[in-house]
Amino acid sequence: MSRLGTWEPQTVEERLDRLESLAEIQQLPMRYALCVDSRDMDTMATLFVPNVQIGRDTFGREALRAWFVDSLRRLADTVHFVGNHIIDFESADRARGIVYCHDEVVPRGEGRWNQGMLQYWDTYARIEGEWFFERRKYTRWYMADCSARMASAESVEGRASTDSSISAAGTASAS
Repeated sequence: MSRLGTWEPQTVEERLDRLESLAEIQQLPMRYALCVDSRDMDTMATLFVPNVQIGRDTFGREALRAWFVDSLRRLADTVHFVGNHIIDFESADRARGIVYCHDEVVPRGEGRWNQGMLQYWDTYARIEGEWFFERRKYTRWYMADCSARMASAESVEGRASTDSSISAAGTASAS
């Protein structure tokens, strides 16, 4: 097994295809985060295979869209930062991935920011030349109220005048 999974391309064309597939798959979690944060559930649904399973016995993109609309109603704002994306290819058209995500959320009506950390376990499938999420499962490591810390933090301007500044040449100097 290589560091890119059990599937080993045999030709130059297959190797190039794997590189292009890596780039396409890496876009999926970032686009997912953007869709959640901008509440674009129509685009969100198109990131998943047409027959995506929601729960035990519900299928399809429209059902997924409705589930997300309902789930996100309880949040006023969200910010997701995606990183550490590992992709393993099982074949030319199937892959698995692990994605880390730092998220910040404001529960509707509460006016406080929570920060958390997630790890997604993804399955990807290529259908008619396009990569999609087949499945996403996540583990939440923590979610903590960070409003008190954020409210007491100095502004960027306040820190810049007492700590250090960056000159036009890009070198730091102490105040």
